[in-house]
Amino acid sequence: MRAIVIREYGGPEVLGIEQRPDPQPRPGHVLVEVKAFGVNRAETHMREGHWPQATEISGIECAGVVRADPDGRFAPGTQVVAFMGGLGRTLNGSYAELTSVPATNVVAVETGLSWEALAAIPESYATAWACLHGNLALRPGQTLVVRGATSALGQAAVNIAAHADAHVIATTRDPRRAQTLQGLGAREVLLESAELPRQLRERHPQGVDAVLELVGNSTVVGSLTMVRRGGRLCLAGFLGGMAPIADFMPVMQMPAGVHFSFFGSFMFGTPEFPVAEIPMQTIVERVEAGLYQARPARVFGFEEIVEAHRLMQASGANGKIVVRF
Repeated sequence: MRAIVIREYGGPEVLGIEQRPDPQPRPGHVLVEVKAFGVNRAETHMREGHWPQATEISGIECAGVVRADPDGRFAPGTQVVAFMGGLGRTLNGSYAELTSVPATNVVAVETGLSWEALAAIPESYATAWACLHGNLALRPGQTLVVRGATSALGQAAVNIAAHADAHVIATTRDPRRAQTLQGLGAREVLLESAELPRQLRERHPQGVDAVLELVGNSTVVGSLTMVRRGGRLCLAGFLGGMAPIADFMPVMQMPAGVHFSFFGSFMFGTPEFPVAEIPMQTIVERVEAGLYQARPARVFGFEEIVEAHRLMQASGANGKIVVRF
């Protein structure tokens, strides 16, 4: 099979297409013929050698059809999405014509969406759903801040939260993207700056109910100050880089009574976070109906993976980047 291989750690140019042996069917796994896959920020960290674990074939999600399932859960030819379960971290991932995915992380879907449209959905929407309805326990009428809202995960979160009747405040570094976020359902769009926590408190003196923090460690302390007593903050992204929080002193910097949690999509498929908790078929149907605006921002060919990673590195996509065979 053809596969995109990380030849050494470095920039996008270290990715190259090579021949690799086809993965063989094995119990507990589903062999998927990949039709398209999303490109994710985590994969740039893996390519650079900044992620704790990475395999030579990256890719944490895909859309495709079942080639084989030794356990008989999925018939050959079944249309599926697959995400996480060690893909790209401990198991060769979806940047290939074939990938072997733990059965716990494969979901059958019925849809008329194109492969590239379907591939824009799984990891981003599953993660956003888990954060909003799990960690943040978001309810209709509550106020939610999404920091890093123009990322693929951020846009998914704005989509889901607005459809659930939350008052969504989206943040971005680029004022030209405000219209995109408003189109997704954001009621307010604020520009990222060091003054953002103060500006938000001026608009919402009592604090907000929830913050989904996707910029990461560089802004999470400021995000904590936005939240009311009894409110929640979920850290789920690292758009600002993987550096640790410098000189963090909880007793001085964490407001009392605010619930702070983390969600990592690498937990999907574990007994604690089964993918069955994510209503993937419902999400796909809402995309088909136009209720969720999940169209890929850019679609590349398999041979254009270096260009796709360069665009991701530059944060230039304004949404999900997808690669299609």
